[in-house]
Amino acid sequence: MTPQELSEKARQLVAEGAVLLDVRTPQEFQEGHPEPARNIPVQELPRRLGEVGPPGTRVVVYCAAGGRSAQAAQLLRTSGYPDVFDLKSVRNW
Repeated sequence: MTPQELSEKARQLVAEGAVLLDVRTPQEFQEGHPEPARNIPVQELPRRLGEVGPPGTRVVVYCAAGGRSAQAAQLLRTSGYPDVFDLKSVRNW
């Protein structure tokens, strides 16, 4: 998908109720993020899954460049969140 297609899909999912999850560090998050985003750094995600929502919650995940979001997406899928969309980079929002 092109960055434009990623953006359109992510915005549509969030508009339909998906959780927008920023898995960057709190410092990166404070430097700028989309308004509806929740910040749970990828290294904290395993113990903070309850903050994402109950298993089955739709999630759009992103980071700075795509590496951490891919890791988070895999973790979410194996933890009972089958509907995860990886936006890759916050720049794609």
